[in-house]
Amino acid sequence: MRTRTALWFECKIRYEKVMEDGLQKKVNESYVVDAISFSEAEQRITEEMSQYISGEFEVTDVKKAAYKEVFFDDGDNCSDRWYKARLQFITIDEKTEKEKRTAVQYLVNAGSFDKAVKNINEVMDGTMIDYEKSNITETKIIDVFECGKSTGDKDA
Repeated sequence: MRTRTALWFECKIRYEKVMEDGLQKKVNESYVVDAISFSEAEQRITEEMSQYISGEFEVTDVKKAAYKEVFFDDGDNCSDRWYKARLQFITIDEKTEKEKRTAVQYLVNAGSFDKAVKNINEVMDGTMIDYEKSNITETKIIDVFECGKSTGDKDA
């Protein structure tokens, strides 16, 4: 497993796609890019998609993602799905001695729901943080595009 922390943007594009039956259909697809601004995110998704789409396409939406970290399943060739995972980090307030929960969201690459859970456990078990998985849902994200790897990358 590899993780990457960055400022992530979810981008939606609309274009005419040739379907398996040979007919063309207007489709909307979601992708994720790391960027430092909305305009850079739009520029990056335009550059990335122009390599894959022949013809015109439109960027219909760019928004900041709710997660800051993405878990990449580089070892599994079937990891074509993306899951949003909401974890509750559990800490104890030293003054009041009460349990405090902080919700954190991640984007997790996996070939199945069970593999997504396994990937989360693999990354989180390498930390000292007490946590609970509160929600894991499959997304409609097609792919994630990273800028060049930086020193912020870490292998789990």
